[in-house]
Amino acid sequence: MIESLQSFTASLPPMLQWLGVLLVAAIPFVESYFGAVVGVVGGLNPVVAIAAAVVGNIASMLIFVFSAHSVRSKVAAGREPKEITPRRAKLRSAFDKYGVAGVSLLGQTILPSQITSAAMVSFGASRNAVILWQVISIILWGTAFGVLATLGVSLAR
Repeated sequence: MIESLQSFTASLPPMLQWLGVLLVAAIPFVESYFGAVVGVVGGLNPVVAIAAAVVGNIASMLIFVFSAHSVRSKVAAGREPKEITPRRAKLRSAFDKYGVAGVSLLGQTILPSQITSAAMVSFGASRNAVILWQVISIILWGTAFGVLATLGVSLAR
C-alpha cells in the first residue's frame, strides 16, 4: 500500500507532490506519520513532506471531530445511550484512564487519529480539548516519522 501511495505522489508534477502527500495523509490509518514517510521517500524536502502530511491529517481529523460533535449533540438531545461494543469499551476504558491528552498522544498506536478523536467527542470530551491534543499528537508523530525517514534515506545513499 505504501508503494502505491508513493507512486501516486511521484506521478504528480513536482510542484504538486506536496498536495499528493497532503491527500495521502488525510487517509485514516496512513496519518501524518506514514504520509511524511511517503513524502520523504518520494523525494520531497523533509520539511515540506512533514508539513503537508500534518496539514492533511489535521484537516481530516477536524472533519471527523466536527461531524462527531454534531451527531452527538443531535442524538444526545433526547435518547438513552445504546450498548457499547467491545472495541468501543476498550477505547472508553483508555479514555477514562488516560484522559484526552493520553489517548491523543498514545491512541495513534492503536487507531487512527480520526477515529480516536471522534470517539472521544462522542464520549463527551470537550471538542476543543480533543482538537488541541490531536493537533499536538499529529505534529509530534508526523515529525518523528519524517525525521526517521530522512535519516533512513540519507543512510541508504
